[in-house]
Amino acid sequence: MKSSSGLDPQSNILIASFSLWRDGKRTAINGSIEPLLDFFVPRVKRVVLIDQIHPGCREVMPVIEIHEKNKSIIKSSLPKYLFLLYPFLKLTNTSGTRFFFKFRDIISVSDWCLRSKTVYDYFVALECANAFAGIILRRLGFIKKVIYYVSDYAPNRYPGQKLFTHFYLWLDRYCAMHADYIWDVSKAMQPARIRMGLNPQKSAPVLHVPNGLYPSQIRLEDPKNIIPYSLVYMGTLSPDNGPDVAIGALQLLIKKFPQTSLHIIGGGNDDLVRLKNLTTQLHLDKKVKFYGFIPDRDEMSRIVRRCYVGVAPYMAFPDSARWFGDAGKIRTYAASGLPIIASFVPPLGKKVEEKGAAIVVKDNKEDLASAVCKIFSDHKLYMRLRKNAIKFSKDNTWENSFKNAFLLMQKKEENT
Repeated sequence: MKSSSGLDPQSNILIASFSLWRDGKRTAINGSIEPLLDFFVPRVKRVVLIDQIHPGCREVMPVIEIHEKNKSIIKSSLPKYLFLLYPFLKLTNTSGTRFFFKFRDIISVSDWCLRSKTVYDYFVALECANAFAGIILRRLGFIKKVIYYVSDYAPNRYPGQKLFTHFYLWLDRYCAMHADYIWDVSKAMQPARIRMGLNPQKSAPVLHVPNGLYPSQIRLEDPKNIIPYSLVYMGTLSPDNGPDVAIGALQLLIKKFPQTSLHIIGGGNDDLVRLKNLTTQLHLDKKVKFYGFIPDRDEMSRIVRRCYVGVAPYMAFPDSARWFGDAGKIRTYAASGLPIIASFVPPLGKKVEEKGAAIVVKDNKEDLASAVCKIFSDHKLYMRLRKNAIKFSKDNTWENSFKNAFLLMQKKEENT
């Protein structure tokens, strides 16, 4: 008997995802692990997580956790033969996509299913290597339904490496055709797949499962606590995300609004060094506050809520995955009631603009500064954008995203 969320309480769920680890612990940078566990564990009989640690971390072997309702987490040990991969993983343990790590992922999923001797009702597989393993295991009877959950897609995944890119695109198409369902975080992904050769008639059903937030993050700050003339940039600090543009725009803004400040939330030593050097070069040290990476999502949202405008100036690099992905920073800004200024790159920026909560601009400092000036100069515009941002984000929770996905899946199954 399925519940109101479309799940049978007696279900067994298998999840294979990835995460960055630091000091022996999983960080908040991961493939939706906490939201998935928070959704499944209270609702089903048993959830097994295979956490495949990302290349570049000190640890290189997967971590397997067994979660049951009202019980402590059980950590399962890996078989000794899997440690034969250990020296190869260590030798190639640098950030990025690494062959031996993908091989590790496929083996870890396959080994667990063979050893556990459990039939899993659903296998939620983030990225194509895991989905590929799940499709094979479904044919062997260990998995009933494979969900190919895609958080990142790029037609030119590995610029300058055509062989790897062709293999990635082939594997993505294979999983898209042979999984039971595709969960895409962005509606731009499936059209891109089709342009790259996927026959839509052979594709598994595609569900839009956007990234979400926790209810504690969807809150407004008392207006008297909001910092006047403040901008916030939250997220990854790599150049394609546009933090350099935000700093450049600040230099222009202070000419008209000298009290303007920029608050940057995000980590990465090399990126922070680059941005701090740029800040010093432009004589903006007193105008930019760097918070670093903040692992506590509620603390991060608290800082965002106190700012006046949220900026998402993604750069229009041809090979960027941002053309096809979701944009967590935009969702966080909206949940905090911030007017949003985004470049035309992320699909979500255009959607939020249609909802009246954002201004979309070109990916340069001049256009970004001009849009900020409009909001700083027009309180009615600010309030209109703020009101629409609040309206857009009020139901944007992880629970709603996953619940809606399972209800749609249940409906499709009932109609077949």
